[in-house]
Amino acid sequence: MLDVAVIEEAAAEATLDPIRARLLAELREPASAANVAGRLGLPRQKVNYHLHMLEGFGLLELVEERRRGNVTERVMGATAREYVMPPAALPGVAPDPSLEPNRLTARWMLALAARLVHDVEALITGADNAKQRLATFAMDGEVIFASAADRAAFTAELETGTAKLVEKYHSANASGGRKHRIVVALHPSIKPGAQQITHPAGTTGHN
Repeated sequence: MLDVAVIEEAAAEATLDPIRARLLAELREPASAANVAGRLGLPRQKVNYHLHMLEGFGLLELVEERRRGNVTERVMGATAREYVMPPAALPGVAPDPSLEPNRLTARWMLALAARLVHDVEALITGADNAKQRLATFAMDGEVIFASAADRAAFTAELETGTAKLVEKYHSANASGGRKHRIVVALHPSIKPGAQQITHPAGTTGHN
């Protein structure tokens, strides 16, 4: 089982159904249709229908088969513990970073994140098909700023330092070189259970 998987565009509509979404969550621990139907209080026939659809899209897999008298019971399990819905699931309204390239807006950051999901999904699919490893790198951490001025200074230094690294290693005319995308983001951390982000007095938020 994968830790995280991106739901392919063709399967996105199927998983928007609340029953199928619940089944995916239930089957992080493998179970039979009868067991799941009992837990959810649904008819077994209905559960079987949804399980077959999810299996057809590659979101569920057969874990084992158990013989129960004259019946063979199929134990199914989700192919990943967590799933990400791709922006391409709603192609007509998918975020486009080029429409609002303003580094100070949270909505532009969201559009960048959506493009990141789309691009990494395509790269993973290509690497899997070619049976090759995908070279990526990501960082995640937290920093506490004493003031808005410190945050602004940090952002300026981060921008300058990143630009220097790009200038140092960028080889526009390198034979056989491969272009890589850099995405850097900074946003307030969400407190567990928080419903919204509030801004201290004297500061403003961009969205």
